[in-house]
Amino acid sequence: MTHAHDHHDHAHDHDHAHGAHGHLHAPTDFGRAFAVATALNLVLVVVQVGYGIAAHSVALLADAGHNFGDAIGLVLAWAAHVLGRVKVTDRFTYGFRSASILSALTNAILLLVATGAIVLEAVQRFSEPAPVAGTTVMIVAAIGILINGVSAWLLIAGREGDLNIRGAFLHLVADAGVSVGVVAAGAVIVFTGWTWVDPTASLLIAVVIVWGTWNLLRESFQLSMDAVPSGIALADIRKHLESLPEVARVHDLHIWAMSTTENALTVHLIMRNGHPGDAFLARLGHDLDRRFKIHHPTIQIEIGDGEVCLLEPGDRV
Repeated sequence: MTHAHDHHDHAHDHDHAHGAHGHLHAPTDFGRAFAVATALNLVLVVVQVGYGIAAHSVALLADAGHNFGDAIGLVLAWAAHVLGRVKVTDRFTYGFRSASILSALTNAILLLVATGAIVLEAVQRFSEPAPVAGTTVMIVAAIGILINGVSAWLLIAGREGDLNIRGAFLHLVADAGVSVGVVAAGAVIVFTGWTWVDPTASLLIAVVIVWGTWNLLRESFQLSMDAVPSGIALADIRKHLESLPEVARVHDLHIWAMSTTENALTVHLIMRNGHPGDAFLARLGHDLDRRFKIHHPTIQIEIGDGEVCLLEPGDRV
């Protein structure tokens, strides 16, 4: 562009913007938690498949399919967690932080695909019922409750601040709940002999999976499209910027997620009285981090010399 504005003033001095309150860019290391949770779930899948076939229980096989999907999801989340800690390069100037967004999206899609397979098998079982060993179903599902509960506990500390970890945590909690339903179905079969309870439980499991996965799918898709992250109101940030006494106008404001834990912002500020100085930029960076969870702000200062910025119209990007 041919502006006479200062295009090189960026509020991303991390010592000022982050050091004042101890903010850390690097995510907490949940590598060991992911490893243990993944191993436990893979063992559970093997047990459930083996006993599901032996007991002729589609509900147990459905639960195994769900747990296998979660094991894959855990591997993806684990890989994304590791990639998020890789240093930036000349090619990947943000590193691989966005891998956590792709992991959450892929996790949600895999679970929905697995749900379709569960529904298909359950519908077929209604027309072709088979005797079910209810006691075996109960025992194996109870083991599933224990393993999923322990796995979820390993990730509980990261569920609030990281969509990637929250997705894995919620699926493990849902698995434990699904296993409770399978135990209940096994008990009903033992006492009544009603084989239709088994595929019915499978359909209920499918509903639980879709219900628990939908928000993850929606939010991860939005982040992959560079939408403003949930919990951040663009209008509030614009109002805050416009309220600064040094600022005359605000335009070209964009907010997106660099990862499931870090958010970025770019904006052009037209100043009232020339360049406000580095202290203004440092203070603004600190405020955006502390108040709005913007971890990587980039501020373009324009001194309002009469030349209109090409990006000033609201519909220009």
